Amino acid sequence: MYRFRFHVVSLILVVLCGGCDSKIDRFDPNRLYAMTLERSRSMPMDAALSDTSTAIDDLFGTPDEPRWPVDLLEESVAGLVDSKRLSQAAGPVLSLQDGTQHGLYREHCAVCHGLSGNGNGPASLVQDPYPRDFRHGVFKWKSTERNAPPTRDDLAERIRLGIAGTAMPAYPLLSNKELDCIVDYVIYLSIRGEVERELLAAAVDEMGYEEEPPEEELRLRVPSAEADESLTEGEEVTLEILGDIVGQWAEADEFVLDVPAPPHGKPTASDLAKSIERGRELFHGQIANCVGCHDENGIGQTITLDYDDWSKEYSSRIGLTPSDAEDMKPFRDAGAMMPRRIIPRTLKDGVFHGGGDAETLYRRIVVGIAGTPMPGIDVVETESNRGLTENQVWDLVRYVQSFATQSSEEQR
Repeated sequence: MYRFRFHVVSLILVVLCGGCDSKIDRFDPNRLYAMTLERSRSMPMDAALSDTSTAIDDLFGTPDEPRWPVDLLEESVAGLVDSKRLSQAAGPVLSLQDGTQHGLYREHCAVCHGLSGNGNGPASLVQDPYPRDFRHGVFKWKSTERNAPPTRDDLAERIRLGIAGTAMPAYPLLSNKELDCIVDYVIYLSIRGEVERELLAAAVDEMGYEEEPPEEELRLRVPSAEADESLTEGEEVTLEILGDIVGQWAEADEFVLDVPAPPHGKPTASDLAKSIERGRELFHGQIANCVGCHDENGIGQTITLDYDDWSKEYSSRIGLTPSDAEDMKPFRDAGAMMPRRIIPRTLKDGVFHGGGDAETLYRRIVVGIAGTPMPGIDVVETESNRGLTENQVWDLVRYVQSFATQSSEEQR
């Protein structure tokens, strides 16, 4: 089945390449989030969406001519994205005489992740899980704390290596410069999407937008280059939201979860077997309770009625039923994907989406997986029912890794 989906995606890529050099005037506004706010706040969103869209276009430009608002950012964070790399990643696909490739995002990423990074590209319908919607700024596979953005290295690794067990391919042939360009563009789309979402929420929650825009002083706008130091309240809020979100991305490296060295270094065969057995007990125990979702043998067939955060936002969190096609139809028409139930990872296959190395698994256990029901767990100094010690986490890591060893042996 996976191979079939891969061939369908490949066919779509071939068909769409004929349009990779087309001009695109602007990004689509985030009508989906506007509809979600309209439902949850019982407030009309047309005026807010109109002013927000204008502000976002002024800040970030268009798909063919992206803008990084360096002139509106503090010097310490303005260099997060390089305008030249951004320009090379954006726009139509073309090759210069010196061999430089332009339109890298549209060539390699847009067919799945969509032009605006909304995860709703033409190939998304045949993929499970769906491609990531960058506009939330929430990423599953990263080295940072749960609520922090990924680092540049996190994004580069996922692009270079792909995501095992999903339709996200590896791109080993990209040059380092091309990889940097795409990383910049993903960060750009994520920040653009987050700023748009925050402006929409601020419009109705703080600035008094209703059926009509509020008074001029409160309208969300980007100050013009000719403006003096006296900004309107709406301009101040716009710049504050922009600065806060860019600042969070710029500080991502500070929120990398440090992984302690495993006890006793590289264990002997006997020590490893004992560690795996302790990990098995933790896996089935009440504190970690991994078995509650991943089953006794790691086959991940526990029936869950939960969904990821992306789809819960426009369904259960606003009182709608994710599985009800009629409930979802207006949101589907606005670009939403039909929600799918979360299925716990099948550990027994030994395939881990975000990587199966020890450090990565340690972070998954401690931090959990952002945007999903997979929780983290507290790391405690001494063994107790409040969490796991570092050594216990390492035991659990080794037990989880043992599933991959079992899988390899079964395939021999």
